[in-house]
Amino acid sequence: MIGEIIAIGDELTSGRIVNTTSGFAASQLFAAGHEIFAMHIIGDTPSLIGEALLRAIGRVDFVIVTGGLGATTDDLTNEAVAEALNRPPTLYRAILKQIQAHIQGNANDTEMLQKLAWLPEGAEVFNAESRMAGYLLVYDSTPIFFLPGVPTQMKQLLVEHVLPCLAGWTKDNRHHVHQRVYRTFGASENMINRLLQPLENTRNVKIGYYPVETEVHVSLTVIGQSLKESDILFAETDAVIMQTLGDIIYGFDRDTMASVLGELLKKNGLTVSVAESCTGGLLASKMTEVPGSSKWFVGGVVAYSNKLKEQLLGVDNRLLSEYGAVSGPVARSMAEGVAAKTGSDVGISVTGVAGPTGGTDEKPVGTVHMALFAHGQTTDHHYHFSGSRKEIQEITAQSALNLIRHVF
Repeated sequence: MIGEIIAIGDELTSGRIVNTTSGFAASQLFAAGHEIFAMHIIGDTPSLIGEALLRAIGRVDFVIVTGGLGATTDDLTNEAVAEALNRPPTLYRAILKQIQAHIQGNANDTEMLQKLAWLPEGAEVFNAESRMAGYLLVYDSTPIFFLPGVPTQMKQLLVEHVLPCLAGWTKDNRHHVHQRVYRTFGASENMINRLLQPLENTRNVKIGYYPVETEVHVSLTVIGQSLKESDILFAETDAVIMQTLGDIIYGFDRDTMASVLGELLKKNGLTVSVAESCTGGLLASKMTEVPGSSKWFVGGVVAYSNKLKEQLLGVDNRLLSEYGAVSGPVARSMAEGVAAKTGSDVGISVTGVAGPTGGTDEKPVGTVHMALFAHGQTTDHHYHFSGSRKEIQEITAQSALNLIRHVF
């Protein structure tokens, strides 16, 4: 289905608050196979809210509206909807009862919160016993979902109510959408664009390119007039993308490099440990962000000083003196040392100059050495990255994860 997202609030149009809810909704809907026609940010002006809503209803299959459902005087979404759609405000006694049961404070607070119980006629409340505002309103067979602007509340209601409702909605069978996001690493957006450009002329196929930090995400959207047509076209296009991009594709949709790596390690019954210098624990952090990483991640050492490289990882002082901390021999010793100390099957090390100072003519800022110990053998790898300190640390950590991925 094709939808539209409308975010409401003066705090959004003024820039005081960043609109994260629309991005979350779009990503979740895309993953569920829906297409977003447009996203808007509108201030707390009833006439503009009504205008945007009527325009959206006339051109999409569903609408999601966030914000303006609270009890304060500047929360005007319900009033605007009631007027624009000719749905008179109606008292929902179940909501009023819930408010009265939980209210604490003076009479003015009670009167203010009672505003939450007045909704446009025909509203189907998600959960009258919940303290979160949220409801569905169907207008001319088009479902309109009204969600709170508070990100945590909005996300919960979207996942628990909106997505399941849309999955079972059968109003419109004109479009059958099949989508996938390919997560890539190691090639530029322009290079990927050139490789996939021939596919862009395929009818009913849309391809998008989105740089995300050190990665490039490629989206494929296939729209068919029937489910069979959509499935066949998707399978054909997917096969071409997979063959064209090959190994630079590391995962799909919501995968991360660390989560994909974790599955590979778990599948092969292997464990990994890390020895970090210039990344300062970022590599270990990425691994431990993955739920269940304790099954394959043993631990790590942040050995920033030469002294700790010697004491904790067993790096020979002669290597440090002869080659320097940022070197292939030291990286090799770090990887072997952390694997030996932790008993892991795989050891990865990173040492480099993240900048903005500390570089030399021989080893300028962005110089990074990594080493990988796996299957009883050690290999070292020399890189030169560019960017800010944070950017160099990020691409170093991602490159280290990618290096381990290629073990399999």
